[in-house]
Amino acid sequence: MRTPPIDADTLPRTNWAGNVAFRASRTARPSSVEQLQAEVAAADRVRVLGTGHSFDDIADTDGLLVSVAGLPPVLEVDAAARGVRVSAGTRFGELVGPLHDAGFALHNLGSLPHISVGGAVATGTHGSGVGNGTIASAVRAVELVTADGALRRLSREDDGDRFDGCVVALGALGVVTTVELDVQPAYDVRQTVYEGLPRAVLRDRLGEVLAAGYSVSVFDDWRGGAVPQVWRRLRVGPDDAGDAPAEWLGATSADGPRHPVPGLPGSICTEQGGVPGPWHARLPYFRLEFTPSSGDEVQSEWFVPAQEAPAALAALDGLRDRIAPVLHVGELRTVAAERLWLSPSAGRDTVAVHFTWVRDTAAVLPVVVAVEDRLSAFGARPHWGKLFATPPAVLRDRYDRYDDFVSLVSDLDPAGVFRNALLERCFPDLATG
Repeated sequence: MRTPPIDADTLPRTNWAGNVAFRASRTARPSSVEQLQAEVAAADRVRVLGTGHSFDDIADTDGLLVSVAGLPPVLEVDAAARGVRVSAGTRFGELVGPLHDAGFALHNLGSLPHISVGGAVATGTHGSGVGNGTIASAVRAVELVTADGALRRLSREDDGDRFDGCVVALGALGVVTTVELDVQPAYDVRQTVYEGLPRAVLRDRLGEVLAAGYSVSVFDDWRGGAVPQVWRRLRVGPDDAGDAPAEWLGATSADGPRHPVPGLPGSICTEQGGVPGPWHARLPYFRLEFTPSSGDEVQSEWFVPAQEAPAALAALDGLRDRIAPVLHVGELRTVAAERLWLSPSAGRDTVAVHFTWVRDTAAVLPVVVAVEDRLSAFGARPHWGKLFATPPAVLRDRYDRYDDFVSLVSDLDPAGVFRNALLERCFPDLATG
């Protein structure tokens, strides 16, 4: 990646991939919540930059671009309540060790331990697993600085249904300073990479493949041959069968560590080979101490109802000759249904169709539009932090609580301090409200 996580006094001027140049007239990295409150109260426009791992302009602004990475770190485990309170700028790789040492775990993790908790929650970032909701589904409370500089706590317990609109909120409600998450007892996972899954098996038994573990990721080159890799992760417990089989559904286990992108070193990835290990050392794809990059890249992802996934993938078959030349790797994952208003899996069990593209926007965008066109008939929702071209009328149709979210934003931020081009593009009523 082109820009490291924010750990210096100066904020980067591009996102992590380098395909978005921030237009901010001013940047700030306050060292206290009080400083943050003063900065927000004095600004006309504010957006928050997490670790910059978005591929569209969701973090961009022509006003103040602020980072919460400099705020005093918070990491408080409440064993009795089975929860953890953590500062929003904390990277998952910095949270999971202390949480595991306290005997607890998160239900799900994204592919990167390098991303911030606040950024992952705000954009609906997810891991995989038919029974696993997004990371945001574990959020029980958020503390945020609102447009007037006030510090406010919103919670599942106190704010009821309205809270479901305050979690995956795209940075539209305020600057989140801390997040409180549900936790569960720590568990172990073993991860095995299988290669050469017959294409017919994926086509005819897609649901079985994606449900064949606690967390499953299918990596595809979209060239039409055998499926290059399936990463199968099983929770170790009373029902664990021991060593992973050498063959599974016609695929064979890899003879060494693998990277999702062919040709890149598997040594930077989490341990494979069916060796049991802590949840946080198996669910992400990459180790925190390495930069998880195939080089220059951009990403897109669309979420379709699980029952529509076979037909949706069949509809994309005719685009293989356009997808493959601009693709590093594709991926399929699952996300369980949840209640959060703008979650990509709101109200429906979901299959995520992900693409890591080459960093050539001119070449990629026409393919993005073509993919969206093919997936439109299946109710596809785009990932909020990745490249997409979905018009607002379609977004309104895809999300039952779309209008409720617009009302919520208008209520909590009537002056539009936290709005930006992406929000006004996706929710045009905010531009005129």
